[in-house]
Amino acid sequence: MPQFLIKSDNITDNKILITDKELYKHIIKVLRAKKGEQLFFLDENEIRYETILEKIEKDYFEVQIQKYYKSERKLSINLYIAQSVLNSDAQISSIQKATELGVKGIIPLYTDNCAVKESVIKNKIEKWRKIAVESVKQCERADIPKVFDMKYLKDIVKEYEQIIVFAERNTETTFFKYIKESNIDKNKDIILIIGPEGGFSDKEFEFFKQNNLPLITLGKLIYRADTALAAALTTVINGVENV
Repeated sequence: MPQFLIKSDNITDNKILITDKELYKHIIKVLRAKKGEQLFFLDENEIRYETILEKIEKDYFEVQIQKYYKSERKLSINLYIAQSVLNSDAQISSIQKATELGVKGIIPLYTDNCAVKESVIKNKIEKWRKIAVESVKQCERADIPKVFDMKYLKDIVKEYEQIIVFAERNTETTFFKYIKESNIDKNKDIILIIGPEGGFSDKEFEFFKQNNLPLITLGKLIYRADTALAAALTTVINGVENV
């Protein structure tokens, strides 16, 4: 059973009252939760509630709180991913993986070899935000990542300081070699840039060079873009957060 998102306003006298029609339908009609069943909720303050379903009525239900505590299911670093937007299924997979791995934000990036048109990207943002929220419920993390509006590489350089580019070519520097030679500030945002299936263009590699952005390799193999995202995030989390 996943955790469900609520507002602290739903809580009174150690009970949670659910009147939201969509949430009611999902839990009672779709999942067929029964009285006495355990349910988990998370509010906007990152408080997790372990509850027992106590009452089911026609248009609402009520649970009794058994235990509550501050959830610690989140990264201690502010890690963001900026990935060139992929075709539908791969893009959804990337958002799900990034959410499960704890990123604070997902930036849809438009690059020279992007597989999706700019106009299509802009129309998909709300859908991707909903996918991120659903992924939070499934992986039980404490915070919800922000899915930004579409950006370009020039926007990333203007808005952020600590930027790391993962590139499949034109580099021999591993991340672990990079962090030995550079001082990554764990208290500042860390932005990882991942390219499209077709890779970055020569023009974009020149842009990285002009802006002194580190180009990092994930090894000898060439990954699909959504796999590269998961590999890059795992590498950085193990190399920075767990140090």
